[in-house]
Amino acid sequence: MEFHSHRILLIDDDVTLCDGLSQLLNNEGYFVESFHYAKPALEVCKIKPYHLIIIDLMISDMDGYSFLQELRRTDQTPVIVLTAKGEESDRIHGLEYGADDYIAKPFNSRELLLRIKAILKRTAPDILINQNSAFGKFSLDAHHHSITYRNTLLELTGAEYTILKSLILAQGNVISRELLTEQALGRKLTPFDRALDTHISNLRAKLAHDACDKPVIRSKRGSGYYLVEAAAN
Repeated sequence: MEFHSHRILLIDDDVTLCDGLSQLLNNEGYFVESFHYAKPALEVCKIKPYHLIIIDLMISDMDGYSFLQELRRTDQTPVIVLTAKGEESDRIHGLEYGADDYIAKPFNSRELLLRIKAILKRTAPDILINQNSAFGKFSLDAHHHSITYRNTLLELTGAEYTILKSLILAQGNVISRELLTEQALGRKLTPFDRALDTHISNLRAKLAHDACDKPVIRSKRGSGYYLVEAAAN
């Protein structure tokens, strides 16, 4: 067994599933703390750091959307949402509230482990790139895992940070949707996967100071996304 030393918070009111998933993650070398209610877990997040949070959307005392909304006010820990809802709109709704990834129940254990590893890999400290990269009004501090825009620190999810970091490092060049999906979500882009587009939409909203701002993240049909130095007047 490989010891990862990563701390994972698991929140699911299905006791049997929670126990089984905790055992699975423990066997993979992760340190896991589990809760069957969302509210006490939210309080613990305020005083104890985690590398990843896994939460079921349908928790009896607080739905997953509300948990995400409350968590994202102060905490940017990556979140994987477990959902029994198969509708794409439900999954997108979770991403809009700040989830980094989602996986539908019943899920394949190997797929979940691969997604966990992908998220933890991309949210690890960036030590191979210049920690003070800039483009236009963006400033990337990879060492502190942060980005400022117009001299304001952005509140970003893990996926949003990775997407924006990649675009900044590209210095205005187009990055394909396929590559961004692999870098930000740790998986191959599939024909009906709209998770990347949802993250881009959320980023655009965070970067717009008012309704008149034109997006600084632009798309090139059939190619991908790129940054412009400043929104056009």
